[in-house]
Amino acid sequence: MILVALIFVFGAWVVQQLPQLPSVTWLICAAFLAISLVALGLIPSFFRVFRQPKFLQVGLLSLAAFLVGFSWASSIAWWRMQDDLPHAWEQKTIVIEGVVASVPELTERGARFKFDIEKIITQAAVVPRHISLNHYVVNPLYKQANEAVFEDAESDAAIFSPFHAGERWRLSVRLKRPHGTVNPHGFDFESWALSENIRATGSIKTKAEFKMLDNLVWRPSYIVEHLRELTQQRILRVLVDKPYSGVIQALVMGDDSQISTNDWQVFMRTGTSHLMSISGLHITMLAGLAFALVNCFWRRSPKLMMQLPARKAATLAGVLVALAYALIAGFSVPTQRTVYMLIVFAIALWTAPQLVIAQVLSLALFVVVLIDPWAVNAPGFWLSFGAVALLAYVFNGRIGQVRWVKSALVTQWAVTIGMFPLLLIMFNQASLISPIANAFAIPLISFVVTPLALLGSFLSIDWLLHLSYWVLQACMWGLNSLNQLPIANWQQHSPAIWTLFPALLGVLWLLLPRGFPMRWLGVVGFLPMLVIVPALPASGEMKVTVLDVGQGLSVVVQTAKHTLLYDAGPKFNAQSDAGSRIVIPYLRGEGIGKLDGLMVSHNDIDHSGGMTSVLAIMPVDWLNSSLPETIETPATLEKMQCYAGQSWLWDGVLFEVLHPSIESYDDLKLKDNNRSCVLKVTSEFGSLLLTGDIEKEAEYALLEADADGLKSDVLIVPHHGSKTSSTAEFIAAVAPSLSVFTSGYLNRYKHPKPEVLARYQAENSHRYRSDYQGALVMFFVKNNIQMVSWRRQYQRYWHDTFAAD
Repeated sequence: MILVALIFVFGAWVVQQLPQLPSVTWLICAAFLAISLVALGLIPSFFRVFRQPKFLQVGLLSLAAFLVGFSWASSIAWWRMQDDLPHAWEQKTIVIEGVVASVPELTERGARFKFDIEKIITQAAVVPRHISLNHYVVNPLYKQANEAVFEDAESDAAIFSPFHAGERWRLSVRLKRPHGTVNPHGFDFESWALSENIRATGSIKTKAEFKMLDNLVWRPSYIVEHLRELTQQRILRVLVDKPYSGVIQALVMGDDSQISTNDWQVFMRTGTSHLMSISGLHITMLAGLAFALVNCFWRRSPKLMMQLPARKAATLAGVLVALAYALIAGFSVPTQRTVYMLIVFAIALWTAPQLVIAQVLSLALFVVVLIDPWAVNAPGFWLSFGAVALLAYVFNGRIGQVRWVKSALVTQWAVTIGMFPLLLIMFNQASLISPIANAFAIPLISFVVTPLALLGSFLSIDWLLHLSYWVLQACMWGLNSLNQLPIANWQQHSPAIWTLFPALLGVLWLLLPRGFPMRWLGVVGFLPMLVIVPALPASGEMKVTVLDVGQGLSVVVQTAKHTLLYDAGPKFNAQSDAGSRIVIPYLRGEGIGKLDGLMVSHNDIDHSGGMTSVLAIMPVDWLNSSLPETIETPATLEKMQCYAGQSWLWDGVLFEVLHPSIESYDDLKLKDNNRSCVLKVTSEFGSLLLTGDIEKEAEYALLEADADGLKSDVLIVPHHGSKTSSTAEFIAAVAPSLSVFTSGYLNRYKHPKPEVLARYQAENSHRYRSDYQGALVMFFVKNNIQMVSWRRQYQRYWHDTFAAD
């Protein structure tokens, strides 16, 4: 059973690595083949036709399990992928009727929520049943007072959102297919949207069809969401203006959107991020607490014991508590996995107590993947099952009762060592102080903060919520203190996948019982993961990565021993920017621990929005920019203005600033776009021109200053392909063989403009787009420029594909 379950899961995992799903014909053939293999494996033994070798039977059943897992995951994916938004209906106004299916998540720009479509009013329109909508409405007084910087609104402006969970509405919407940024070491939004069954995203047109039809739709899932929203409002009202109220909200109802970026950094560095939302740990802890309480009191009643054994009653109570808590969390996909796992364990404990832990765990693994084939894409899936498997391995076969202190220490040691390889593979970092942090955070959060917060939220007892918050505040003080330690976190490059296997063998060796000879040799298994680093460019070569940051720009230039970041991408909202979400994960994944230089072309939010996060997280030697001197930066940072004539040489690669002129800083009427830092990078094997958002006036100035010096092999197209830039004369002078457009998918500016694309085509320049190709990695080596499109390199069946130039 164990082997069959594992191979079934492996088959489902293989599907998630495919660039395209197999055809229906192939799936039917695979299903028949699997049935035949099962028959060949079981029938001869069952009817005693002949004595079948054990290895042959195991082999046939294993192959059948793989085909079943592969066919099942492919079929479920194929079925879900059919419910999509055709490209022809993207960004078209469509009138729909449906129900607000989740608690609206408030942002500084409005609210975001899931929406279940019941009826399509627009004739001939094709729309998926489950979508995500944004409602953009901001306090008009705030907008009027901050008109110049409204695109960079960071204030907690008053939000006016009329939408509430469970309501039925008729709306006019504009939708697009799920489309996220695709980068090395980055988050795959499209994979997440598919697993959450969000088949389109969009916004509401409030000036068109906009009408509430019912206050509440009486369906169990909508009623639960309505109650969750009332709970959220109560927490916000009682804990108003409390800095950690977002953590309480996350613990009670699973909504972690209000936790600040700084707090998330603390949780990541201390290894406690799994505690700060409804997680498998909290659900399991509460289920265990219910089990212990019911078991204790049930045993005291002979009458109850005659009706049902205490262990079975306690098991039932634990499952019910877990299910109730998962419903409070909105029954999200991660909580569903935990509940399914607990139900399997409960059924095994109730009906077959003779099963060993490995059999129960493999059965739980099988059930979770059977219900949710996309679970294998989630880091939490592997971390949860991996932790349980590790603890089973450590405590299996131990004789005698282990004291709770020793048990707790062994548990922390096993989880810290055992999860280290997985954390490095998935996140490129692991907390070194997590045993200390979790030693006090787990009991405080799971047994004090969370139960008090739940009781205070649902019994309407304010002092319980305040007491819960006070304990949380004490816990946060301890975590913040640990976070200040210089050895709090281990960060490194992203290890190759194959290094995971020797590391796991090393873990198993290290966790052998005390007294086993030469346990320390397990450390050797970690060496490939820690020592083998990504290849660096040789002297005179360079590697250039144009990151996919949506509507914005961020480019990483690497030479043999130096790294320059040109622009840091946009700011998405008050809690998130490209610097923390895209740039830093890429740099860490590549093993870059320090930036030798940061150049920010100008003060537009789509170029400088991520700068603050980069400077806060990553050491930077100097900042060169055209930013105003009033921009806040770390006091110890060396700052300078960019101007034509600056140059430096790194490892045989020449960097030259071509624009703006130093006199332009005295011209107060000059647009920020036309003061963009223009940087030319020349290696032995090719050159690159970075232009920021310069417009035609700046282009003409560059042509007049030195038209011949503009010639470059690769051009990062000015202003994302706006019609205000890329004049025919400028393109002819640069004569790029490769042109890169950095624009967001279906952005509101409609960049790049068709006429601009046509100009580059007329110059026979190969055109690449970050919204179509994802991140673009260029290797300038041996008289050749190698271009890698990350969306093509990492292509999965859920990714949209676009025609190449």
